[in-house]
Amino acid sequence: QVQLVQSGGGLVQAGGSLRLSCAASERTFSVYAMGWFRQAPGKDRECVAAVNWSGASTYYADSVKDRFTISRDNAKATVYLEMNSLKPEDTATYYCAARAGFETWAVRPYEYNYWGQGTQVTVSS
Repeated sequence: QVQLVQSGGGLVQAGGSLRLSCAASERTFSVYAMGWFRQAPGKDRECVAAVNWSGASTYYADSVKDRFTISRDNAKATVYLEMNSLKPEDTATYYCAARAGFETWAVRPYEYNYWGQGTQVTVSS
């Protein structure tokens, strides 16, 4: 059982920055692909960024490309999401997810088997 504990998030003005962190309980974290998803009220959960086991391959949704950066520190079993130039439309609950048993990233929620508790990100205009 992998436990993912998220931190970061909060309220920020448009144009500001936030960093989300997600710490995993398993030492085998280093061989899992990881993803960051978000879900706004009334909308489907969407993948905004994902990273393979080594950090060498990443995915970004078009809506966040060039503004968000996903990274991981396998020694600390932690994955990060650096969010810059935030927009009001980035407001959502953000979730980290682990794709245990897979080294390559994916973008559909059902392809991930462990989830963090979620953290609210609110961007004011």
